[in-house]
Amino acid sequence: MYYLKTSAAFDSAHFLAGYHGKCANIHGHRWVLEIMLESSGLQESGEKRGMLMDFGDVKKTLRSLARSYDHALIYERESLRPATLAALNEEGFRLIEVPFRPTAENFAKHFYEILSGGGLPLKSVTVYETPDNCAVYEPEV
Repeated sequence: MYYLKTSAAFDSAHFLAGYHGKCANIHGHRWVLEIMLESSGLQESGEKRGMLMDFGDVKKTLRSLARSYDHALIYERESLRPATLAALNEEGFRLIEVPFRPTAENFAKHFYEILSGGGLPLKSVTVYETPDNCAVYEPEV
């Protein structure tokens, strides 16, 4: 089996509604998305002969996904009052609503689902919220 790993990063803020601790407050992270691709074989012909995939192609896809979340406040649907959302929108803040609690675990699965829909031979997605703390999502086989 062959594996490729690559990563991309983005900066954004989030908070955990209903959490009893410091993460209930808005705070930011330099999120790092790391993906692992797998294949039992390599490309056998053409300019990509001997490769699982071209790192450049994979990085382009991953960087595009990371850019789409960069410098935003990511919040769980219905976790902010309508007046708060209206005020943030009026101020021109970039907001991204997600249908799940914005934890590293949920982001790992979310990004896996997005990337696997693009035809990448994904094995797993790892999401780091700090250099020492990460969550990994790999579907059960």
